[in-house]
Amino acid sequence: MLAEVLLIGAVYVFGVLLVWRHYVALPDPTWYATPTPDGTALTRAGFWYGFVSLPIFQFVLLRWYFRLFVWARLLWQVSRIDLVLAPTHPDRVGGLSFLSAASGGFAVLALAHGALLAGWMATRILLLGEPLLAFKAEIALMTVFVLCITLAPLLVFVPQLVAAKRRGGREFGMLAARHAHAFEAKWMPPATPADDALLGTADIQTLSDLGNSYASVRSMRITPVSQDVVLRIAVAVLVPIAPLLLTMIPLGELVRKLASILL
Repeated sequence: MLAEVLLIGAVYVFGVLLVWRHYVALPDPTWYATPTPDGTALTRAGFWYGFVSLPIFQFVLLRWYFRLFVWARLLWQVSRIDLVLAPTHPDRVGGLSFLSAASGGFAVLALAHGALLAGWMATRILLLGEPLLAFKAEIALMTVFVLCITLAPLLVFVPQLVAAKRRGGREFGMLAARHAHAFEAKWMPPATPADDALLGTADIQTLSDLGNSYASVRSMRITPVSQDVVLRIAVAVLVPIAPLLLTMIPLGELVRKLASILL
């Protein structure tokens, strides 16, 4: 409760009175404000927007950031534990792949950030006539920002994953060497047995299985972040921005081009 009360105070003191009124609100006449010699005068809709709707939105957004902080702190505390990571685990991250899957749940938050940026860009495109390509830096910055706040907390496990991969490579390398020497001593000349003894033996299969296990250790990743989760979150940010492409290409022209391609 204390955290939420502090967030509400921050929303009204900094989010509305400082950031929105002085840095975000447009200086041109809009539906929510009109410039005057004494400053910007809010309309009735502007008062509701500035002191009710916008604070609620900012509070929910900051509450999400606070929960991300709690999540990151939990992961950091867990990473301080001496985890028993399996270098040969099929997920290639020592058994921590579920963390990346859990972070994929933040795609909804990424979608909200994309909608926030799309609304901000649409206001400037429609009211100020700015082109969509002028916001390339903002789009890239928002995508990187969302990826960092949702996936960067997982990087606290990098030291343990690096240590597990190094330990697995050393231990399985020694095991593979002993197995290879024993295999060569048994099957290679001058101790080569009769052909019928070689048929049906499990030694060759165990050599292959050990090679697969060693390959799993060598291909182990040192971060629990998977490419599909990165792509999912990045796409969630960009989906709300996609309709703004119609400000560059009219819908009718786009439909005609698609029809000419398909037909």
